[in-house]
Amino acid sequence: MTFQSRDMSYTVVSTIFKGPVNDCYTARPMGARDGREYTLVVINDHETVKTLMEIESGRRGAIGRPSSEGVLTDSFTNGNSYILVFPYRQERPLSTFFVGEAYTLHRCENICINLMLTCISCGLPYPLLYLILEQSLINLARDDSIYLGYSMDLKELDRSKGERECAVKCADIMLSVLETKSDEKNISYELLSKKSANHSYSRFTELYRDLMIASAPVEKRRLLVRIKSFFYRNADTLFGILFWVSLILGIVALILLLTHLVWGDVPFLRIFFNSFKNIGTESLQQ
Repeated sequence: MTFQSRDMSYTVVSTIFKGPVNDCYTARPMGARDGREYTLVVINDHETVKTLMEIESGRRGAIGRPSSEGVLTDSFTNGNSYILVFPYRQERPLSTFFVGEAYTLHRCENICINLMLTCISCGLPYPLLYLILEQSLINLARDDSIYLGYSMDLKELDRSKGERECAVKCADIMLSVLETKSDEKNISYELLSKKSANHSYSRFTELYRDLMIASAPVEKRRLLVRIKSFFYRNADTLFGILFWVSLILGIVALILLLTHLVWGDVPFLRIFFNSFKNIGTESLQQ
């Protein structure tokens, strides 16, 4: 099976799924030798196509939202179908490849930050991004970066979904990642769970701010650790002081030994001995 755009002919490699509104395939450009593949979202429902057009026309000229042109590589009509072309990358679903028990809290927080940054930078219209998040089309790369899958089932497409709904859904996914470390002192999980339960997030920037603040390393250390750190930092000075104190004590001990050998006692100690000969007004020698 092939789909012909104005400039390219796509040959289907595999079928991802067939649905009542749209089908999804992986395909290669005919004659291409670089091995690149694409995800083709073939929309057969006219109302869905109309909704997509309205979504796209409504976001034109919007400020602060990246264009979807970097993600959507092509779009065209083929017979009675409207086709969206996205880059394809081998799936590594987050739900399958994330092993929270084996990851540190810091690593889990980095995965959450990568997910959020991917959502912010993808440039997709929010109704499509919401579908991707809702349908768990989130992939975890080997380096813990996040990339999206585009084999969306558009039967639940809702043009009213905006940044608030996407941010809340993103927070839910992040909580499922952080929940694996809930038995640790996980401030990020505690903060996100409280605010997400109330649907407090309306923008991705709010979510990003909270996660960055909560995941900042805590500088509090135990007293023992601080003491050890002090000794490590001042080891040379402390050893120098100890050396001179030991030297002085050694000299004093040597002097006491010599005076004892010469005079048979230690004159210095007579000060303490004579002070006990009289107690009050009576002499101890009586």
